[in-house]
Amino acid sequence: MKNKKLAMGAQTIAAALAFGNTAVFAQDTTAECKEKTSAQCTMPDEDAIELIRIHGVQQSIYRYDKSGDPRRLADLVDTPQTISVLTQDQIQESGRTDLKDILQAQAGVTLGTGENGNAFGDRYIIRGHEARSDVFVDGLRDPGMTTRESFATERVEITKGPSSTFAGRGSSGGAVNSITKKASTAYNFGRVDAALGTDEHTRLTVDLNKTLTENSAVRINGLISAEDKPGREDIERDRNGLQLSYVLQPTDRLSFTGDVYYLDAEDRPDLGSYYDRDSGRPLENIPVYAQDEDFLNSEVTTFTLRTEYDISDNVRFYNATRFGKTENEYITTGMRGTNRDATDPVAPGAYTLTLSTHQGWQDVDYVTTQFNLFWDTPFLGLDHRLVFGFEYTDESVDNGVFSVENTNPTNCLVGGRRGVSESYCILDGNQEAVDNIGGLMGRSYTRGDADALYDIETYSVYVMDTFELTDSFDVFFGLRADSYDYTNATSGRGGDQLYAFEDDLYNGHLGLVYELTENGNLYASYSTATNINGGESDLGANCGYGGLCGTPEQAAQADPEQVENIELGTKWALFDKKLVANAAIFRITKSDVHESVGDSYSTLGTLNTGENRVEGVEFGVSGDITEKFSIQASAAFMDSEVLKSYNDANVGLALSNFADESFYIQMRYQPNEKFAFGGDYSYQSEMFGGQPDTAAGYNADTGEYSIVVPDYEVVNLFANYYYSESLTFRVNVGNLFDKEYWTAAYRSGSFMYIGDGRNVTATVSYEF
Repeated sequence: MKNKKLAMGAQTIAAALAFGNTAVFAQDTTAECKEKTSAQCTMPDEDAIELIRIHGVQQSIYRYDKSGDPRRLADLVDTPQTISVLTQDQIQESGRTDLKDILQAQAGVTLGTGENGNAFGDRYIIRGHEARSDVFVDGLRDPGMTTRESFATERVEITKGPSSTFAGRGSSGGAVNSITKKASTAYNFGRVDAALGTDEHTRLTVDLNKTLTENSAVRINGLISAEDKPGREDIERDRNGLQLSYVLQPTDRLSFTGDVYYLDAEDRPDLGSYYDRDSGRPLENIPVYAQDEDFLNSEVTTFTLRTEYDISDNVRFYNATRFGKTENEYITTGMRGTNRDATDPVAPGAYTLTLSTHQGWQDVDYVTTQFNLFWDTPFLGLDHRLVFGFEYTDESVDNGVFSVENTNPTNCLVGGRRGVSESYCILDGNQEAVDNIGGLMGRSYTRGDADALYDIETYSVYVMDTFELTDSFDVFFGLRADSYDYTNATSGRGGDQLYAFEDDLYNGHLGLVYELTENGNLYASYSTATNINGGESDLGANCGYGGLCGTPEQAAQADPEQVENIELGTKWALFDKKLVANAAIFRITKSDVHESVGDSYSTLGTLNTGENRVEGVEFGVSGDITEKFSIQASAAFMDSEVLKSYNDANVGLALSNFADESFYIQMRYQPNEKFAFGGDYSYQSEMFGGQPDTAAGYNADTGEYSIVVPDYEVVNLFANYYYSESLTFRVNVGNLFDKEYWTAAYRSGSFMYIGDGRNVTATVSYEF
C-alpha cells in the first residue's frame, strides 16, 4: 500500500477536486487547460492540495491519510495501531462543536462524571480507561480539565490503546489529539459561517488566511456562539474564541509558526437527572432546576511557537513550545429524590426532589517544549527513519473551593444519615413543581482558598525507528523514558498534607506490518503505558477518583500502575484506494492498580493491589465508496473484567463507565454538484456507574449492578445546498426522534448527564 509518488490522502483530495469542486479552482483552469491534456487539467497543483487539506472541499472528505503528529511517519493505513481521524468536513456536517460531543458519538469512547459534581470540564474514557488527562493539541499535552471547542480545529485524532511512547505518562486506553488550523503562504482564503437555530442557537465563525509576503502569512479564526441546551431551556452555553496564527519562512529550509489561542466559555451547567433505585432507571422528564446563580466558566489562553528546519535532505529539526493558562470555576446544582420527614409541616412523608450545591475552581499554568530530530539514514543495509526526541513539561494546577451561602429560606424538612435537616424541595405537597425553581436557593458566594496545589515537572527522552525489513515487511520501534518530580500540597479530611516524590517511567512500542497485497496488510502491535499515584490534577487527596492514595510516606513508595496492550489487526485500501477499512482484536491489561478503600474522598486506599482487563474487537471504514457516496463508521465490541482486587467481591465484575458495544456511522451522498445530504447514527450499550478504573457498583443481594446508564441510539441528519461557488447552505437536525437519553452517571447515581434533545440549525457559509 506504499505510494511514493502521491499519498492516499492527496489522491482523495485530487479526486474530490476533479469531481466538481468548482469553488476552488474552476476559475483558474479554463485558460491553462487549452494547452494541457484532460488528465493534466484534472490534477491539482500542490498549493491547491494544501488548500483543500486545510479547509476541506464542498465534496466532503471523510478520510485523512496522515497523522497530525509529525513523529508518526507512516501513512495511517500502514500504522500498526487503531487511529480514528475525524476530518473538519465530517465535524462540520455532523453539527457538533464541543470536543465532548464529538468524541461522545465515537465507538469505544464513553463519558464519565466528575468527582462530587466536578464540572471543570470534559471527562473521556477510551477502551474503558480514563483519558481526561490524555488530551493533546498538535502533539503537546493540554493539561487540566476545561471546555474544548472546535472552531480552530482542522481535525481530531483518537488513538486507541496505550500510547506512552508518544504521550508519556497516562494514555492507558488511548489519547486524543486535536490538530489546529495554521497560517499558510500558499494561498489567500476567507470563509464566514453564520448559523441560527432552535433553542436560541446562534453561531458565527470566521476563517481568514492572508499572505503578507511570499514568505509570510497570517490566519485568523474567530468564534461567537450562544445557545440553550436542546430540550433544557435556560441551560446556557456561551462561547467566544479567537486564534491568531502567523507563519514566516525566511528560507526554503526554515519556517516559524506562532499562534495565540483564546477561548472564553460561560455556561449555566446542568447535572441532569438521578438514578431511581426503586424503578431501576433514571428519572425521566425532570424540570430544569439549575439556580439563577449557577455558572461554569472556562478561560483558556495559550501561545505556541513551532520551528521547522531542514538541516539537510535527510535530517530535519522540529520544535514546538507552548505556554498556557486556564482558569476554570463552577457552582452548580444537583438534585435527588427522597421523602419529606414525618415532621415536615407541609406534606409529611411525601416524595419530593431536593437540591444540593457543588462547586470548585481550578487554575492551570503550564509550559511544555518538544524537540524532535528526524534522520533518514541507511544502516545495516536497511533504510531507517529515525526520530530522536526530548520533551520538558512543567504543569502547575491549583484547585480550590467557593464559600457558598443560601440566602433564601428553606421550604421542607427531610431525613438523612445526620438526622432531620432543612432543605430546598422543588416539588410541593401536591407533587407539582414549585414556582420559580431557579430562584429557590438564592445563592451568594465568595472564592475560597486552594485545597490542593499540584505541580509535576517532567523530563522525557525517546527514540523511534520506522524501517522496511523487506519489501513487504515494515517495523516500527519506540522507547521512552520519563523522569518526573511531583508535589501536591493538599487540605482535606485528613488535614494538611504535603506529597513529594519522584520516579522514572519506561515504556515501549513495537509494531510489525506485513503487506499481503498492494491494497491490504496485517499488523501486530505491543505497547505499554504507566500511570502514577495522584496523576489526575483535579482531585487532590480523593483516592477514589484518580487522586492521591495513601499517606505521603506510602505514596512515595508506590509503584506506578502498569498497562500492556497486544493488538492484531488488518487494514485495506479499497475502491481504488479511496476508502480504508480496518479491523483489530486487542487486549489491554492494567496491573498494580491503586484502589480506594471505603471513603472515596480521602486518601485511604491500597497500593498496587488491583488488576483489570479490557479485550475486544474494533472495526472501521472511512472514505469514498463511490464518487458520490462517502462514509465513516466504527464499531467496538468489548468486554471488561476485574482480575484482582483487595476486595474479592470485585473480582469478575465489569469496569465502571464501560460500554460493551458501541457503534457510529456517518454517511454522505451527493447526487449532483448542487446538493448533498446525509446523517449519522450512534449507539451505545448500557454501562454501569462507579469509580474510575474499578469495578462498577454491584448489589450482591440482588445480583445486579447498582447504577445503570441505559443503552441509547441517536440519529442526526444534514443537507447541503451549493447555491454558487461562494455560497453554501446547510441544515442540521440533531436527535431526529427527540429521544431522552443519558450519557454518564455518578457513582452513587445522584446525577446523570442528559443528552441533547431534538434541535434544528441552519448555516450559511460564504467563501471569498
